[in-house]
Amino acid sequence: MVNNFQHDVIIIGGSYAGLSAAMTLGRSMRKVLIIDSGKPCNRQTPYSHNFITHDGETPAAIAQKAREQVLKYPTVQLVNDTALRASKNENGFEIITASEAAYNTTKIIFATGVLDIMPDIKGFPECWGISILHCPYCHGYEVKDKPLGIIANGDVAFEMCKLIQHWSKALTLFCNGKSTLSDEQQQQLKAYNFSVVENEIEQLVHDAGYVKHIAFKNGSLQNVEAVFARAAFEQHSKIPETLGCAITEQGFLQIDACQKTTIAGVYAAGDCSTMMRAVSYAVGMGTVAGAMANKELVDENF
Repeated sequence: MVNNFQHDVIIIGGSYAGLSAAMTLGRSMRKVLIIDSGKPCNRQTPYSHNFITHDGETPAAIAQKAREQVLKYPTVQLVNDTALRASKNENGFEIITASEAAYNTTKIIFATGVLDIMPDIKGFPECWGISILHCPYCHGYEVKDKPLGIIANGDVAFEMCKLIQHWSKALTLFCNGKSTLSDEQQQQLKAYNFSVVENEIEQLVHDAGYVKHIAFKNGSLQNVEAVFARAAFEQHSKIPETLGCAITEQGFLQIDACQKTTIAGVYAAGDCSTMMRAVSYAVGMGTVAGAMANKELVDENF
């Protein structure tokens, strides 16, 4: 299906950053299309926290309310589809979706998030976002003072231990193999009464995603009530790279203070462009991206 209608902005990704950008643009009376596949990366997370006015609500409930509010603006539309390709044309960009629809737009905002890559540990995917936690600000308070674990090694492990140590005094670092901590790091952790376990992990034994204990390959067990970990990730959408958008050393889309990528007319917001994976931050980034895209349209047409 070829659609010759020229949108002002197409937003790829309809979660918090994308919906926030759409509201800003809808209130600016811009012709906006949101393309979203309906698979947000936090769909397994039971509750969202550290977002004032929404603390403790489910991610799905927040997103549903946001969609209802955003789509009240008559110039904003949403299609349940997956963007597959984008190319430049004389008026901006053409986007092709999985349903073989083609859409034209002057500007693009990528709010496509990232794809988490689970480690080869049985039970880890089932617990991810439920009792395996990536952010203490989002989820640490709910597990404060409980027996907690950190699955990491080396410098990453040391920094995670420093960050999380005041949420609980019953904290164990699981290196999942021989520790690569420096001698100085090990001494510092010892001074803070950290336990460091080098046994290789066999699986996370859980009940509906809530971890009960860690089972090691040597047959031993250790009880924990939650685990902090950082999964590897990759960009959820490859379209920005095919357009030429630069990627940072950490794997995020490179943006400036206005949410602009390195390709003219292309913006990014949310998890695809920042390590701060919080709903509130994604919403703020989306607002900026929407406002800056509108400002660029104003400047180009004035």
